[in-house]
Amino acid sequence: MSIKSFAARILAASVVRNTNKWSNDPVGTQEKVFRSLMNGLSQTKFGMDHGIKKDESYASFKEKVPVRDYEQLRSYFERIADGEADVCWPGKPLYLAKTSGTTSGVKYIPITKQSISNHIRSAKNALLTYIHNSGNASFIDGKLIFLSGSPTLSKHNGIFTGRLSGISNHHVPGYLKRNQMPSWETNCIEDWEEKVRQIAKETLGKNMTLISGIPPWVQMYFDILKEMTGGRSIGEIFPGFQLFVYGGVNFEPYRDKLESSIGRKVDSVELFPASEGFFAYQDKMDSRELLLLLDENIFYEFIPIAEVHEENPNRLSVGEIKTGENYALVINSNAGLWGYSIGDTVRIESTDPVRITVSGRVKHFISAFGEHVIGEEVEYALAKAVSEAGGKVTEFTVAPQVNPEDHELPYHEWFIEFEEEPVDLDRFSNILDRSMQERNTYYYDLVSGAVLRPIVVRSLKKDAFIDYMRAQGKLGGQNKVPRLSNDRKIADALLGL
Repeated sequence: MSIKSFAARILAASVVRNTNKWSNDPVGTQEKVFRSLMNGLSQTKFGMDHGIKKDESYASFKEKVPVRDYEQLRSYFERIADGEADVCWPGKPLYLAKTSGTTSGVKYIPITKQSISNHIRSAKNALLTYIHNSGNASFIDGKLIFLSGSPTLSKHNGIFTGRLSGISNHHVPGYLKRNQMPSWETNCIEDWEEKVRQIAKETLGKNMTLISGIPPWVQMYFDILKEMTGGRSIGEIFPGFQLFVYGGVNFEPYRDKLESSIGRKVDSVELFPASEGFFAYQDKMDSRELLLLLDENIFYEFIPIAEVHEENPNRLSVGEIKTGENYALVINSNAGLWGYSIGDTVRIESTDPVRITVSGRVKHFISAFGEHVIGEEVEYALAKAVSEAGGKVTEFTVAPQVNPEDHELPYHEWFIEFEEEPVDLDRFSNILDRSMQERNTYYYDLVSGAVLRPIVVRSLKKDAFIDYMRAQGKLGGQNKVPRLSNDRKIADALLGL
């Protein structure tokens, strides 16, 4: 055992002890965070605009600060980007994280001196928690790769600006930098396909022990490696590969293909990071639930999913949420985000400690007929279909077909790129439909009442989604294909490939 891995085990035990302390007091932990945040907010122009005092109560805060998304808060973010100080948090931010919004175009999220530690410490603690739970620290002696955007930063009115993954790259601890891959030059390549191919060349033959990234882009990396080695499995190419760290999308739709590419079991850890903050990570090896990070200077609010589009929805704190319910997640943080809807929905798996699963996106849903379908439901149905009917899925998305050309009943249309198509696609489609009816009572009523006909599956050609993302200028990095659309934009683009 190396000195580095020995020291990591000692630090891991300390991190887990501290985590157990705050996670077993969710309400008290969040109350302390709220009081600290109000002290900072009261010193800002946003705070003054909304009449916030440093001793503000949560009930009063909710009355003064409405829930808003990026577009509704754009005027404040533009003032920050223009270099104005003390707008939403005292001083100026260290960084502006550039991210692609679903409806707001390019967004610039402030990252302050106080909030950057949330991103860095949470990622570190996720790995240390794994070390403590597994007893395995040897992976930190091998080569580590974080498939991410370019670390090249520009300056905007004196503020460093770039992708979150690129910003985070500048804060990798020194003891890990010596093990980090790829090279700086390769990491700065902007063209994603060229970059991943160069990463594959650089890592081939190296002792890769940890691989991290968004699952579809990791799969692209794996496919290139297999192509370069005549079809060898990733487990053979990298015999020391021990840990897969991922986030950004639900792993389950990609699990079969990724595990098939690896050729053997490896441990995995799921993260829930975003430009707005690092919210949760998997803290148990035997559960896919994520521990919500309540002590990271983020005060969380939860809106019941049925009220998410109402003008004045109920806003609940951690002491008011219920196990098994889905909520839209709202944050308040020392990045200067107040009543900010991050766009994700979460399902509460336990309340003490607070553990969650990410269930979908607020703006990614289907309700063309009043069915209110969310991401969790389609991912569940797909997993059931693959389990019972076979096949391996590369990527998928779902859209409503409101006006079919055959003048029959409308339906939900599933666009699936298979690595291996099921032997019986009709059976696969039937299981999808049955599973959707089990999961969503509105959908069941529509199908059983002959308002909708059962699901129609469109099997797409190889690399259809890569071609689509390339055409949109969103290939690689932190970009993901939306699981659900309430219109036909993505569907029609896929049909036109």
